[in-house]
Amino acid sequence: MKGKLLALYYRLRAEYGFLDWWPADTKTEVIVGAILVQNTSWNNAQKAIANLKGARMLNPQRLSGAKLGRLEELIRPSGFYRRKALRLKQVFVHIRKKYLTLHRFLSQDKVSLRNELLLQSGIGKETADSIVLYAAEKPAFVVDAYTKRIMGRVYGTNERMGYDELQSSIQSAIPEDVLLYKDFHAQFVEHAKKYCKKKPLCPNCPLSCICAYAARAK
Repeated sequence: MKGKLLALYYRLRAEYGFLDWWPADTKTEVIVGAILVQNTSWNNAQKAIANLKGARMLNPQRLSGAKLGRLEELIRPSGFYRRKALRLKQVFVHIRKKYLTLHRFLSQDKVSLRNELLLQSGIGKETADSIVLYAAEKPAFVVDAYTKRIMGRVYGTNERMGYDELQSSIQSAIPEDVLLYKDFHAQFVEHAKKYCKKKPLCPNCPLSCICAYAARAK
């Protein structure tokens, strides 16, 4: 996999350019977005974020002190809004009580930060790693459904492979670099939306010449 995975990245980069993901103005917004995008599209999460911005609620103090009903109303476009409102409030209350500031919370070492995030209700590995990578800017490759799909089709990895195993396989094959991790994850997302859909569009796909699935489909 080593060498091959970087070659795949550069093919994607040549196709889509540098994607500068995650789109957010603040670290608070990254955390909020990582929670709101659970089980929904990014477009729906963005609508909820826009509501929070419009209400001037997108800062740790206001989120931790917000009434749940008000949060629910603002983030309704993201779906599962009652559950997500509770998660947002609990996370920012925890940060305020234990660390006082978001900066102190995110300044922990990568392993401690990730483990603490995973202890929060409703925060799974993908959400935790999104926060570690994009908010704390520490190297943790985010494995999502798009990553699993593309890796499975191009290299034949089992799409039921465990999160940690696939993450370790990817991280061991590329340099440990925050900017690379960010852009590579974004490239996977973009490619899955454009070509590697649930029903793949193999003709004209920039990875078809190296993809095991495309070779079988010919």
